[in-house]
Amino acid sequence: MGPLTYLFPLFFLFCSSPLTHSRTTPQTPKTTPLHVVSSIQNTHKALALTPPHHHRSQRQQEPSFASSFILQVHSRASIQKPSHNDYKSLTLSRLERDSARVRALQTRLDLALKRISNSNLHPTESGNEFKFNELQGPIISGTSQGSGEYFLRVGIGKPPSQAYMVLDTGSDVSWIQCAPCSDCYQQSDPIFDPLSSSSYELIHCDAPQCKSLDLSECRNETCLYEVSYGDGSYTVGEFATEMVTLGTASVDGIAIGCGHNNEGLFVGAAGLLGLGGGSLSFPAQLNATSFSYCLVDRDTDSASTLEFDSPFPRNAVTAPLRRNPELDTFYYLGLTGISVGGDLLPIPEASFEVDATGGGGIIVDSGTAVTRLRSEVYDALRDAFVRGTKGLPSANGVSLFDTCYDLSSKSSVDVPTVSFHFPDGKELPLPAKNYLIPVDSTGTFCLAFAPTTSSLSIIGNVQQQGTRVGFDISNSLVGFSANSC
Repeated sequence: MGPLTYLFPLFFLFCSSPLTHSRTTPQTPKTTPLHVVSSIQNTHKALALTPPHHHRSQRQQEPSFASSFILQVHSRASIQKPSHNDYKSLTLSRLERDSARVRALQTRLDLALKRISNSNLHPTESGNEFKFNELQGPIISGTSQGSGEYFLRVGIGKPPSQAYMVLDTGSDVSWIQCAPCSDCYQQSDPIFDPLSSSSYELIHCDAPQCKSLDLSECRNETCLYEVSYGDGSYTVGEFATEMVTLGTASVDGIAIGCGHNNEGLFVGAAGLLGLGGGSLSFPAQLNATSFSYCLVDRDTDSASTLEFDSPFPRNAVTAPLRRNPELDTFYYLGLTGISVGGDLLPIPEASFEVDATGGGGIIVDSGTAVTRLRSEVYDALRDAFVRGTKGLPSANGVSLFDTCYDLSSKSSVDVPTVSFHFPDGKELPLPAKNYLIPVDSTGTFCLAFAPTTSSLSIIGNVQQQGTRVGFDISNSLVGFSANSC
């Protein structure tokens, strides 16, 4: 999901001329194989997943000497069985939820640019200086209710109450549903009761954490918060500090929302862990210099990790991490161009840049599923892809996908390679399964990009699957490491 606090990186631009003229990039194959049969098999598995009681990933079983703080990441489908009878209805539900997510991100940026927010966020002195070497926990995918979210297993309070929380790089404020509930949605775990925690402390109205909220109110000297999302979801309650436990380690004094009135598309999760770039985000409160995550296939029950203060893997393709002075939550990426079949598209560099007013640019977001590109960029990418797939039988469009194929008679096909390009000639080729995806179980595959009328472009989690995405905050870099889950 994505609250009025959203995130992620902009891709930086490549040439000094207004257009990145088409040219071949020989270091990457012009085509990439798509394994049709295995992709279709996964659609059947997605409907039959049985939520396990405990998740362990291969990466977690073999501790990395480079990692100092590790959490497990899971897909929502792996912890809450999908309620859909067929994969196409699941896909349509996901895409509807994804469109709501995109509207939320766009609304968040529009509000910031129009100065509608009550106040600008300022750095908060959290005082949390602690060692990350004992912190561990899991990440999961969130597709069963039509979302593209991924979940973390987190302990809240002392003693810790375990709960699944949405991993969200597009938000800053972390929160959890709390008793007594004025209005709470269904979640997998028991509702958190602050009376059962000895470490729960209300935040006073004059505290810096309260003053850093976009929307707050003072009642009986207690700070009340509200976070609204562009899709109509919201959470309202007390702002408090609490102990957060990740694996075997705990950190006290983390500012979180204790939501007594919550509504929206969070079904299954107990709350949200904000990983955005603002002062109230979880990384900022930990004083982390970097973090990274790897998102597993949403249709499997496998798990990967969220890691803090660990260096990029050696094979990481790096790009500049940009910030928008009008909105510090989002992570913008320095993107120079996109290529299809080895040829750079003739796209104006301004299509990827933040303009003088704070609009435009491209962010990396963990909660958006499908990458959104400005219409002229999407049209160029789609047209080039169609030219490279003339031998494949076409199919009718599905929802927001207008370029689809009937691959029911194929076991494997070669499709044009799609790559992102960054400064200094760096290139990130995407696996075919990250951009030509099944939308049913009968062999219909669609190009998983979509146009947007907004100036803001978004790199979604379908394109990020199987790639470790890292944010080196101290050095303003984004790293992409293929096959590093």
